[in-house]
Amino acid sequence: MNAQELRNKTPDQLREDLVNLKKEAFNLRFQQATGQLENTARIKSVRRDVARIQTVLNEKAAEAAN
Repeated sequence: MNAQELRNKTPDQLREDLVNLKKEAFNLRFQQATGQLENTARIKSVRRDVARIQTVLNEKAAEAAN
């Protein structure tokens, strides 16, 4: 998921994606704690995707405020 794709989405779609990614991050943390996680790099990519979505949401909010 890149920033350009995210900028083309509506804020509602972004919030929905954000909720889904946070749920996935939660599940990945549980898998890691129990030793069931196979792809540890997925945690990093999910965290970065969450940050990207939050950044784009903040950009859109700043745009709307002006």
